[in-house]
Amino acid sequence: MRKKFHGLKKPKIRQDWSKWNLYNLSRMVTPRASNLTFFQQKWLAKSLTRAYHGEQIREGIWTRMFDRRLPAVVPMDHKVLARTDGSDQAAGRGSGLDQDPAAQDESRGRRRTPQPTPHMHMTYHPTERRLDTAIWRALFASSTRQARQFVVHGHVKVNGKKMIYPGYLLNPGDMFSVDPERVLFATGARKYNKNNPDAYEAKSQHEEIDQVVDDDAEDLLEGEEEEGAAKEEEKPKEEEKVEEIPEDPKQALKVLLSRAKQITQAPNQKISGTRKQDLRSFQQEVKRVLSKIRGTKYNSKQPIEETIEGLEETLNTILGKIATASADSPAAASSTPSTPTSSDTTSASAPTTTTSNPQMQDGREDAYNAARDARLLHAALERAQENPVDVRKPYATPWRPREFMSAFAFIPRYLEVNQNICSAVYLRHPVARPGLAEVPTPFAGETMALAFNWYLRRR
Repeated sequence: MRKKFHGLKKPKIRQDWSKWNLYNLSRMVTPRASNLTFFQQKWLAKSLTRAYHGEQIREGIWTRMFDRRLPAVVPMDHKVLARTDGSDQAAGRGSGLDQDPAAQDESRGRRRTPQPTPHMHMTYHPTERRLDTAIWRALFASSTRQARQFVVHGHVKVNGKKMIYPGYLLNPGDMFSVDPERVLFATGARKYNKNNPDAYEAKSQHEEIDQVVDDDAEDLLEGEEEEGAAKEEEKPKEEEKVEEIPEDPKQALKVLLSRAKQITQAPNQKISGTRKQDLRSFQQEVKRVLSKIRGTKYNSKQPIEETIEGLEETLNTILGKIATASADSPAAASSTPSTPTSSDTTSASAPTTTTSNPQMQDGREDAYNAARDARLLHAALERAQENPVDVRKPYATPWRPREFMSAFAFIPRYLEVNQNICSAVYLRHPVARPGLAEVPTPFAGETMALAFNWYLRRR
């Protein structure tokens, strides 16, 4: 990509999702033609429009693709077409059979003005047939250059066959598909955004890197322990008389880690969400300590023992909180009201403060809150299962849309897109209708007309 791809002094609109492009769109105006010659006006319009429409296409290739015939259609009344066999329409214009679009509406008493057909907006309609442009229009890539890269790298199929030519011209009915992982990477938020270090991606990046480093360190420590045990078995018996080595801190840390995992994965142990978070945080802390002491020698004077003692105290504190919570839950359950007795009936006659809300009566509030929390937890687990956290992905997880995507998220009429399988069908060629041109463009009709005239004299 060129260095000044998004120029701010001389803005040029590009086919990509970025804050620079969005800023240039917000301050785009139609060029003034008061002090320019007609040739200069055409050249300026060509320069602006070519920066957006197919800037990845070489000028010579686009000049051969240019077609002076601009496709357009005239809407027909579907009721008339269903009522007749088409012979009336075959009679041709001027026969008096076609209706005047500006005829007076007698029922409403007002005159209907016809909408002009924006033919000039169809100047670059041949570029919409290209495979890389269609991928970008279908929201499978964040720019036409990225869509071109996907095609060249073999991540795109057309009608079930791999297509590596980004200039392939689609025909009506062709179906193209992109690898879902590439689509998630292209349209998802970045894992680390260097331009916004306070963003969610920047915060989650450090946590995910620490997790990966800790897991790798744990695997490496396990391999080192196995190799050490094998070497100790192969040593001669004379070496066993050497002074005994003190307890290995790594082994102590591994014991603490295994205890925390057993408590978390115990099937019959009812642990609240807060205690589970404490246990997970404890496991991460143990892994960090393991990664820091990798490949070092230990003795009784090192402060690692103090760290291990602190971790043991932390684990004992968490276990004490879990035991307290489990001891309180049966007591709360036993305190629920049972069958009414005589004392209950006598107390019922006394004036009591009751509410009309059944959820607030005699312990039902706790049951209601528990059921509500269970529903919320179940919904959260379902969302986490559909969109999990995966540190191995090159994009931020859980997946969320890319920044500045909403301003460019639209699909033209000539494409039928299925986002679930990352596939789309090229239904037909784009056309112009009264008041609508199906080739999306940010430029005014005057600018597109000048660009059309520039290429018209070249053919």
